[in-house]
Amino acid sequence: MKTRHLVIAVAVILAAAACDSSSKPAASSEAVTTPPTTSTSSGAATTSASPTTTAAASSACSELKGKVGEAGLCTVHTETPNYTIDMSFPVAYPDQRAVSDVLTGQRDKFIETVEEPPVRDVPKALDIKSQTFRSGAPDSGTESLVFEEYINFGGAHPVTNYDALNFDLGKKAPITFETLFKQGSDPVAVLDPLVKAELRKALPGAPAIGDNPVGADMYKNFALTDDAVLFFLSQGQWALSAAGAQTISIPRTELASILA
Repeated sequence: MKTRHLVIAVAVILAAAACDSSSKPAASSEAVTTPPTTSTSSGAATTSASPTTTAAASSACSELKGKVGEAGLCTVHTETPNYTIDMSFPVAYPDQRAVSDVLTGQRDKFIETVEEPPVRDVPKALDIKSQTFRSGAPDSGTESLVFEEYINFGGAHPVTNYDALNFDLGKKAPITFETLFKQGSDPVAVLDPLVKAELRKALPGAPAIGDNPVGADMYKNFALTDDAVLFFLSQGQWALSAAGAQTISIPRTELASILA
């Protein structure tokens, strides 16, 4: 009987301890990149700690083993003898699954490339930063999240690419190039001369800007503001790679006839 009473008492104490546990926000908004390790084919990779906030537990940040600061910015740092990866993005973006898909995809493609034999003993890095844009009312407008991706595979010429996500806060649905414009319209025919003219202004000393080489894919990375639609062109996507990545702003008034 005494043994049974002792077991019950221990169980009660353990249950009470579990009820007292809670997750708290990180004390600082600054990124801290310490803790766990994961192994890769080129050696041990140190990765920043898992987030400590409740909100982060269900975010892309937890999936990527990042750390959330008080400002809601997640930072991820991974380092091996062969490469480094750094990412920074907000956990408040409403479509966290899309965030995770983009960043996981970029990370995996980068690692696959730099781990392919023969592995060169030169610095390699993936550095992804993000920027948020908004339009309309806070609860019913749009939110855009643009990732700027600096990629160095160990060659002489690193590149900068873009990935962008857009979300309709009122409809609670993603916005894509197809849904941004009216059905039956021809946005590429409208955008091409406008964007080409802006590229010529931005790159006055560059060789002649040719025609759009990839069609609608040129415009898949965009952001929405109250006054304009911003298009993010990865390095070498239209102009010469030496010209770098480009951001082209087209006033909404010039797209009014085709915007949905």
